Amino acid sequence: MIKRLSLKGVALGFFIVVMVLLVVYQKNLIRLYTAVTLYDEDKIAHNFLTMYESFNSTVIPASSTPFEFPEEPKSLPNEFDFENQPLSLTEFLDDTQTTGLLVLKDGKIVYENYWLGHGEGKPHISFSVAKSFVSALMGIAIEEGYVTSIEEAVTDYVPELVGSGYQGVRIKDVLQMSSGVRFNEDYGDFNSDINRFSRATAFGTSLDDFSASLVRERQPGTYHHYVSIDTQVLGMVLTRATGKSLTHYLSEKIWEPLGMQHQAFWLADDNGMELALGGLNVSLRDYAKLGWLYLNQGAWTDKQNITQQIVPKQWVADSTTADAPHLLAGKNNPNSSSSFGYGYQWWLPLDAEDEFAAQGIYDQYIYIDPDQNLVIVKNSANYRFTDKSLNWKAKHYAMFRAISKHFSEGH
Repeated sequence: MIKRLSLKGVALGFFIVVMVLLVVYQKNLIRLYTAVTLYDEDKIAHNFLTMYESFNSTVIPASSTPFEFPEEPKSLPNEFDFENQPLSLTEFLDDTQTTGLLVLKDGKIVYENYWLGHGEGKPHISFSVAKSFVSALMGIAIEEGYVTSIEEAVTDYVPELVGSGYQGVRIKDVLQMSSGVRFNEDYGDFNSDINRFSRATAFGTSLDDFSASLVRERQPGTYHHYVSIDTQVLGMVLTRATGKSLTHYLSEKIWEPLGMQHQAFWLADDNGMELALGGLNVSLRDYAKLGWLYLNQGAWTDKQNITQQIVPKQWVADSTTADAPHLLAGKNNPNSSSSFGYGYQWWLPLDAEDEFAAQGIYDQYIYIDPDQNLVIVKNSANYRFTDKSLNWKAKHYAMFRAISKHFSEGH
């Protein structure tokens, strides 16, 4: 009898310990499960719309004076040409698991639609589209005197990076993804640096510590190689220089003055440091506002018809210009790992006239065509994104240009 009671007591004690562990580590288990299943075909669309719920996140309140673009609904073109073959636009949106698409022409929403659970006002993960928001904050911080010059070294502001691959690297080289730091950004490689970083994010471990662990591979400022951690380092510089979190600075300098309509979220580690390189969760309409701001050279006209220069005009120009040979677009640029050109955290597409774009993995885009006064925002949950044989990026730009031409012709 005593032995039976003893066994019951052990079992009860074990059960209590297990329950306590589940409560204590519940959030970590949820984060880990979400990270492991993030890109699964049956979960990816839902995950991209709810990442701020599964991971640590900070809150960016909606503006106290929300701004709404006027609406003038029109139809998209039926098809677009890719490599001299017509493709159905509707089928392409379906093939890339598009969750949201918005076209802004002459300051009016001419097309807006949602699929796969997305909807107006719902935040969607930005991935690397966030990099362009961080670039805007850097331009503002320089204008306000928090950062003296992009010629300074990142270690002048972040001494924790002394001894790492970032020691002595100019802010400008980090902005232009030319830091010289060794980094494997292949999302299809389980052991790549970016996937190791993603797992660190899932466990909430220090993003600063991960950034400081990287080593030098090339001379900074000589070779364009996309390193997402470069943007994380920019975030570190901004927080040290301003004395404010990225969330607070973004809210104050961009969210409030642009009249962002919806609450947004920024993924963060357990120390509260934001995932600067790709953790923003923003509504489709508010993504469009950043595009419209940059189309207008950093100036914003509110609903009272008052214009403010939010991001310095020269910063926008410099951000969307390739100012060195290794940053130029071209299929055979020996000093770049990409065929696209690059500015300050903005992409300059191959064969572009004046277009530029913010891009994120799994087909997130803010495409800007200044001479057509047009912005396109696309959210997607393309679970086949890593299949390079399908030419997703090239097809997207063919579609964007067809949409721009369609509306420029008055359709």
